[in-house]
Amino acid sequence: MGPGNRPLDLEWLEDFLALAESGNFSRAAQARSIAQPAFSRHIRSLEEWVGVDLFDRSGHPTALTAAGKRFQPLLQEVLAGLEAARIKARAAHDLDAASLSFAATHVLSLTFFPRWLGSVESRLSMGPIQTVSDSSYACEDLMLQRRVQFVLCHGHAGAPGRLDDTGYPVQRLSEDVLVPVSAPDANGAPLHALGAGQSPSVLAYSDASGLGRIMRAMQDSEFGKDFAASLSIVFTAHHAALLRTMALEGRGLAWLPMSLVAEDLRSGTLVDAGAGGWRVPVDIRLYRQQAHMAPVAEALWALVSGGASGA
Repeated sequence: MGPGNRPLDLEWLEDFLALAESGNFSRAAQARSIAQPAFSRHIRSLEEWVGVDLFDRSGHPTALTAAGKRFQPLLQEVLAGLEAARIKARAAHDLDAASLSFAATHVLSLTFFPRWLGSVESRLSMGPIQTVSDSSYACEDLMLQRRVQFVLCHGHAGAPGRLDDTGYPVQRLSEDVLVPVSAPDANGAPLHALGAGQSPSVLAYSDASGLGRIMRAMQDSEFGKDFAASLSIVFTAHHAALLRTMALEGRGLAWLPMSLVAEDLRSGTLVDAGAGGWRVPVDIRLYRQQAHMAPVAEALWALVSGGASGA
């Protein structure tokens, strides 16, 4: 309780930090997914609870008052302490079950994850495991919301994601490569080929796809600044498995992970559309929560960090 026994809403504290960071009510409200009038009411309610103005609204950007500057680091410590307490309480609750929670991108949940998990389980008693399979962006959201302990995804040093930008610990488990592939014609040549002097039909990744982020970041540096403009995008999705199906149907070429299409290339149902070139090496990465996790999760991370990933 604050002055006058007013209740405190913890959401107001997160709103305060968002505004302190951005200095703009509209951007902070958008970042918090709150309508601006409601966001402004939250800030005013917090100031009433504290008993002083925390922001100077007379200038642009909005700045912290002296009281706000003093309040900010103390508030960050309080929220960090609350989060640590929540994590420790949940860890104690889950200790007997020894549960692990992963978010994995669709393609890696189908290809790499089962094999890697089997290898790790041979060296670590893991207990029940919860896994969510989704787009790279959705997996990042689950980590940022502290709803999973680990995220398994593709990555590239030249295309950092939100978990890289916010400093989440990461280990490289293995390597993969994005290969341009196409269905073959009657003679075994690619129906859609790169370097053929024409604009090939391309099956592309959506903005929610981590592989799409990597491709967009690396196209100019790897293939030349005019490369993207030479492509004709005919279909977009964030699932590599869906792009593979469309490629098998002859709808266009797609850059797909070798881990997904190796058997297709061996059998000839897909062929290399780039004559061995136009490839993009990528990492297979495991990210973890920044805060302390349950003992079994920490044991898994220690195993991975020691180079015993089983990849």
